[in-house]
Amino acid sequence: MTDLAAELRGAVRGDVGFDVTSRALTTMDASNYRRVPLGVVAPRDADDVAAVLDVCRAHGVPVVARGGGTSIAGQATGTGVVLDFTRHLNRVLEIDPGSRTAVVQPGLVLDRLQEAAAPYGLRFGPDPATHGRCTLGGMIGNNSCGAHSVAWGTTADNVIELDVRTARGRRLRPGPGWAGAPEGLRALVEGELALLRTGFPELPRRISGYALDALLPERGADVARSFCGSEGTLGVLTQAVVRLVEDPRARALAVLGYPDESAAADAAAGLLAYGPLTVEGMAADLVPSAAGLPRGGAWLFVETGGESAAQARARAEEIVRAADVVDALVVTDPGAQRALWRVREDASGTATRMPDGREAWPGWEDCAVPPARLGAYLRDFRALLAAHGLRGTPYGHFGDGCIHVRIDFDLLTEAGIGRFRRFSEEIADLVVAHGGALSGEHGDGQARAELLPKMYGPRLVGLFERAKAVWDPDGLLNPGMLVRPAPLDANLRFSVLPREPVPVAFGYPGDGGDFSAAVRRCVGVAKCRTTTASGPSVMCPSFRATGEEAHSTRGRARLLHEMLAGELVTDGWRSTEVRDALDLCLSCKGCRSDCPVGVDMATYKAEFLHHHYAGRRRPAAHYTMGRLPVWLRWVARTRTAAAVNALAAVRPLARLAKRVAGIAPERELPRLAGETFGRWWRRHEQPPADGGDLVVLWPDTFTEYFSPSVGRAAVRVLEAAGLRVALPPTLHLAAPPVGGGSSAFLNPLAILRGRGRVCCGLTYVSTGQLDRARVVLRRTLDLMEPVLRAAVPVVVLEPSCAAALRTDLPELLHDDPRAARLAAAVVTFAEALERYAPDWTPPAVDRPAAGQTHCHQHAVLGDAAERRLREAAGLTGELSGGCCGLAGNFGFEKGHYQISVACAEEQLLPSVREAPEGTVILADGFSCRTQLEQLAGVRGRHLAETLAEALGD
Repeated sequence: MTDLAAELRGAVRGDVGFDVTSRALTTMDASNYRRVPLGVVAPRDADDVAAVLDVCRAHGVPVVARGGGTSIAGQATGTGVVLDFTRHLNRVLEIDPGSRTAVVQPGLVLDRLQEAAAPYGLRFGPDPATHGRCTLGGMIGNNSCGAHSVAWGTTADNVIELDVRTARGRRLRPGPGWAGAPEGLRALVEGELALLRTGFPELPRRISGYALDALLPERGADVARSFCGSEGTLGVLTQAVVRLVEDPRARALAVLGYPDESAAADAAAGLLAYGPLTVEGMAADLVPSAAGLPRGGAWLFVETGGESAAQARARAEEIVRAADVVDALVVTDPGAQRALWRVREDASGTATRMPDGREAWPGWEDCAVPPARLGAYLRDFRALLAAHGLRGTPYGHFGDGCIHVRIDFDLLTEAGIGRFRRFSEEIADLVVAHGGALSGEHGDGQARAELLPKMYGPRLVGLFERAKAVWDPDGLLNPGMLVRPAPLDANLRFSVLPREPVPVAFGYPGDGGDFSAAVRRCVGVAKCRTTTASGPSVMCPSFRATGEEAHSTRGRARLLHEMLAGELVTDGWRSTEVRDALDLCLSCKGCRSDCPVGVDMATYKAEFLHHHYAGRRRPAAHYTMGRLPVWLRWVARTRTAAAVNALAAVRPLARLAKRVAGIAPERELPRLAGETFGRWWRRHEQPPADGGDLVVLWPDTFTEYFSPSVGRAAVRVLEAAGLRVALPPTLHLAAPPVGGGSSAFLNPLAILRGRGRVCCGLTYVSTGQLDRARVVLRRTLDLMEPVLRAAVPVVVLEPSCAAALRTDLPELLHDDPRAARLAAAVVTFAEALERYAPDWTPPAVDRPAAGQTHCHQHAVLGDAAERRLREAAGLTGELSGGCCGLAGNFGFEKGHYQISVACAEEQLLPSVREAPEGTVILADGFSCRTQLEQLAGVRGRHLAETLAEALGD
């Protein structure tokens, strides 16, 4: 392997990675399979590709081409050298609006092509649900389709010419009329014309096997078309000329409700006569909430296009009138359409968890039958599932007769794997009996290639093997796929994981307390690899800043998987590879909400750091910023805030302090408040005890010591709304309190057990100091017992602290029932006003607003109440999404400054710079406000401050 790596480094200009991290990141795609490669090469051009093939051929090492790594059937994994096209060969080379064509490189993400074609009113027709991260090379390799194939066909229907390197280094230009055919292919085909004319079922979604029938003379002998769907087994694509289609000026979406999925499937084929752009099906068990959908147990999403919104709507309404539905809805607002399509696009991830939390997997992912037979097939499919004691929820391209489904196979035990094989064999027979294809979109790979003789018979499968030998006589390219396949139950990625639960600190309630199950959540759909954030989404800011797989949520999950496997990553929790990948995780928790399967990398990072540094010296930042509440408490007790601020203003001293503390030298140290919020509170005149509802205002570290103005403003607004405000107790009470009102928390008749301050433990959790976090949180629960007994809501102003109390607290202290009670009591500032002062009308601000929704607010808390409060106060405009990039201690740590700035420049800073004069800059998080002040010179304001100012005197 050392010689191979050295030769490749000498032969190519691109990146060569034979290190543990590079290999670990490519052991899996989005399938059930895992193979460990020897190394990864990211070629810079076609010459690099040829050089890699030359070196690997000399060493007898297989080569696997890989795009976005979203393949479902295992065809993007291999044991040799993996070619990663996404790093360098990822451009649109040319758009020709006259001929409606584009010249693209194989690593180009589909959405980038759509963006380049959009100014000309054009688009690429096929659009898989993974359009934000799948590549054109992968789409050609799999002959991908997507939701709009009923209108614009498959990828093969939209390819004109390819540029290919064969395994023996020859450059070919496949196209129509035998263009680019390797020597011997024409003779092979002309000797088997009768078999090719009769051996393939006529289906709109027949992806299985090699498309050798495209080489028939009556079909134009199109070598490029026959190459599509070959899964990297015939040649390596380096460039493609693709056809573009006219993008409708307007679209409408008819959502048709049916009693169940079979009824929807029966109806789908009848709608094709109306020329829809899509006919997609989905059942209720894939929908997180049916709110906004018409009545029914399953739905068809039927999109129509037109020259105008009225024309598109008229076509949608015509389809509604023609359809026999329970209920229907026509959606014309583009934002509402995107929200509905997002539910459909996330199905490949959400389907991996059953409603009861049981895991479900691909394996029988995307067969296709004639559209008119889809309803009958689904009924038989359900019966077969029941016979095997399995569950799954079909969804997908009903108009093309193609369904996707994740099934709750047990792929961890020998008995479960045996059932997986038996079911796969029987369902293949069922598909063939309905005149279908084993694959209708994602290819055969390892998952289905073994079963191809059931569909095509041994003679045609033998012809596939002969065609492979013509293109690749040495068997160098992606062996084990399509022909001479590996068994469908070999190389399963779960087989290397520990069978017993790994001892961990967090409870992982959604995964039965099993860290391995938590890591298994990542199935590789790679939504975290989208290169631009859209709307309010957050995940994954560090990947968008670096473009490196290791800094995506999927990449980190892959490394954790390999850490648990112990084959590549051999030093377990002490792994430097895992530590370095997690280092740039901002703990924004965006993946907790944006990942379709709810991967929570912030929690996994805290868990890893806890074990990694157990009994060892930690980075300086863990002692300084990780224990920030302790240091700030001492400053407050000694009343030295002014002295600390003065010293921090002396540049040489500040430089030295930052170096010692592990703080980025580019950062300014935030100024401490002259008076803490707690001191102001003790001077604050309390309202009468017989006022409105009582709420407890949480004095988080940032409000207490840095931004007491936020706390003062919140008190003022809450009291103006008629609420009574109290602070949490600072005394441990050994007896239950008596009396009413805020005095209930400081009952002088109670026996005292000590003094302390509540803390959410956020800084300890984010730095992985989980033992210390538990101590702090148990102390907090002791202090909060009177509040919990009185069932008083707890208002938390800092979103990151509220998120820590809502999620980290009950998951870390899963053995303490008080943790869940406190988590349930937590409300945001806006939620408190909405729930406990529903009749109060906020003051009229009547100004535009800009800024950012806090990433923890988006991921954990939700911002619906905040939106309604802003609207009621006359604050107009949308806040940006993404992450500010400071993210608590992250942006202050040495080595993180550039990434922190890049994250802020993605959405937050542009939205503030573009805001018109007089705009209120809202930022409820202390990190967001600090980032705005240090990078843009702008003072962000908490919503409470804006409302308090509007109250006037």
